[in-house]
Amino acid sequence: MFTGIVEELGEVTAVEHLGDASRFRLRGPVVTDGAKHGDSIAVNGVCLTVVDHEGDEFTADVMAETLHRSSLGALTAGSRVNLERPTAVGARLGGHIVQGHVDGTGEILAREPSEHWEIVTVSLPADLARYVVEKGSITVDGISLTVVEVGADRFTVSLIPTTLALTTLGRKQPGDPVNLEVDIVAKYVERLLTTGPGAGR
Repeated sequence: MFTGIVEELGEVTAVEHLGDASRFRLRGPVVTDGAKHGDSIAVNGVCLTVVDHEGDEFTADVMAETLHRSSLGALTAGSRVNLERPTAVGARLGGHIVQGHVDGTGEILAREPSEHWEIVTVSLPADLARYVVEKGSITVDGISLTVVEVGADRFTVSLIPTTLALTTLGRKQPGDPVNLEVDIVAKYVERLLTTGPGAGR
């Protein structure tokens, strides 16, 4: 489990395409400290498993389903990525409960700079819109954010200087894809209401 508090802005150093999968090599001195084979690291909000680790770099295999459902397939050598290790049991939950299981992708539609923050508008896939509410939580490229406003096909978030400086959202421009993970609590509530005892009454 993750919290959506990005630990560092890493970099893709190599991508090997394997037909129905890809192998990524990524650099991240913070997240590789103490890393070992089998550990999990969130890359732009996608939970990946460490295959190999050497120095400040690690490799991870990404299967076709993940490449199709997320924006990882668009990454190339040199791409910057948000990195986060799983939260430790008993640690503070600084963001919200994030699984690292991307629900879909959106697109940066607009950026509106202000003196101390920036409003970013992101497209919202129709099948995810019902899980997004004003002042609720959403994960964008692995970053835990609060929804400012939400419409039928888009939502806005307000980014503070720290987020702009230390994550990919400070660099992405209109037209760029982002990974989205909605609040898991909303999905469980929907499931219980539609399939649980008394559903449909």
